[in-house]
Amino acid sequence: MIHPGIARLPQGSRLTSRLPRGAKRAAVGISAGLLTALLATIGIVAAQEADAVADLILAVDTIWFVIAGILVFFMQAGFGLLEAGFVRVKNTTNILMKNVLDASLGGVVWWAIGFGFAFGGSQGGFIGGDSFFPALGGLTETDGVSEAAVFFFQWAFAATAATIVSGALAERTKFSAYLFYTVFITGIIYPIVINWGWGGGWLGEMGFMDYAGSTLVHGVGAWAGLAGAFLLGPRLGKYASDGTVTAIPGHNMTLAALGMFILWFGWYGFNPGSTLGLTGGLATEAAWIAINTTLSAGAGAIVAMTVAKFRYGKTDLGLTINGALAGLVSITAGCGFVEPWAAILIGGIGGILVVFSVAFFDKIKIDDPVGAISVHGTCGVWGTLAVGLFATAGAAEAWGAPSHGLLMGGNIEALGVQFVGVFAVLGWTLATAGILFFVIKKTIGLRVSEAEELAGLDVQEHGIGAYPEFPTVAPGTAVEISAAEESAFPAGNPAGSSPGGGGGG
Repeated sequence: MIHPGIARLPQGSRLTSRLPRGAKRAAVGISAGLLTALLATIGIVAAQEADAVADLILAVDTIWFVIAGILVFFMQAGFGLLEAGFVRVKNTTNILMKNVLDASLGGVVWWAIGFGFAFGGSQGGFIGGDSFFPALGGLTETDGVSEAAVFFFQWAFAATAATIVSGALAERTKFSAYLFYTVFITGIIYPIVINWGWGGGWLGEMGFMDYAGSTLVHGVGAWAGLAGAFLLGPRLGKYASDGTVTAIPGHNMTLAALGMFILWFGWYGFNPGSTLGLTGGLATEAAWIAINTTLSAGAGAIVAMTVAKFRYGKTDLGLTINGALAGLVSITAGCGFVEPWAAILIGGIGGILVVFSVAFFDKIKIDDPVGAISVHGTCGVWGTLAVGLFATAGAAEAWGAPSHGLLMGGNIEALGVQFVGVFAVLGWTLATAGILFFVIKKTIGLRVSEAEELAGLDVQEHGIGAYPEFPTVAPGTAVEISAAEESAFPAGNPAGSSPGGGGGG
């Protein structure tokens, strides 16, 4: 039955206009309450959905960071095999031990002070001032990225910078001296440079473009290696008094080639991982960076092989391996800034530079058994400057650079900033590493004795060689004397002076 009051309502009138005042207020209150509850429910659901989306984004970006860090860490295996292949049998265990300790000792030092100096709140744009000895929960999220993931990823970078030096100083450095050095590079020298460029420091504020570390990572390792190699002196028999350079071949090119491929593989964490995440369009950017990395490495290997053929008459495997690495180092700064055609050009020029750079350092009697200074230093400089030539407008603007590449229609300002960054890092590293190596040389000693060098560092420093089936010799006994060493030491004078410099610490 229809309520009589309703039946008598005028056409178009509101129901509540005929209700008593108390009922009207009750109806309004109930309606408002229902509406508020509905809006609250919608808000809670929306907030929960937003939190779930944010949590998913953080999870995806964090796991990408961790996976990329694992790839970069695996580069330690690549460095170990590459350097082991390029040294002689009698020094294989020694070079592998240095790679093990770069990661192990470097990890503890990075946790204690390195991360804080690199990414703690920048003090005057020069050095970080907090985040030392981070505890569980002490590293939170910054700008949607887990700081714990940043810590892990950047530890792998720090270990890389330290390991570069081991190749440049191979076959004649005291193990104790090298460990002392590793603490300083992973704890002080490298972290301060990172603060300048990636930790909110002065170089980053200028708009210096180094996407993944041609200068900030590879340059630090190379220039520290240069300082050490200069103070250490060449291996026995490497350089004759008449200027002749004697090749001292490594013992296993299979290991060297495998090491190069592992490094190339790990570089897909090094460069694409530097997107710092995958969400927000970064997944596509990471894929293009992987393409640029591949093209540059391939071009470096092809060009280095070709130049070696014309220069030396042989398609040299060692130079081809270093050509691929030269292409990888050269594109590391610009991997996220340049077009694929430019990546090929950058890598190809890196392949040229590494061949002539190796010859140059031999000419000035800087003995670098694996070519680390040329690969990571010379090509690191080229790759960093190449960004100032080839960076696209959109990429440079997104980074906050003062201009894009000069050859891409930009002005010279960006190239100028790149020069500043290169020379700042070079000057800082040469000065600090030079002082460090000089102090080591005058205190605990930097170089092994001539007798120990002739016998090999494996037996002298570690008590066992890398190949147990080979006869073990007593400490001080000269084994596996190379042609260079034999020419340096006439019969009856096995401990004669080393041509071309050198000497104990």
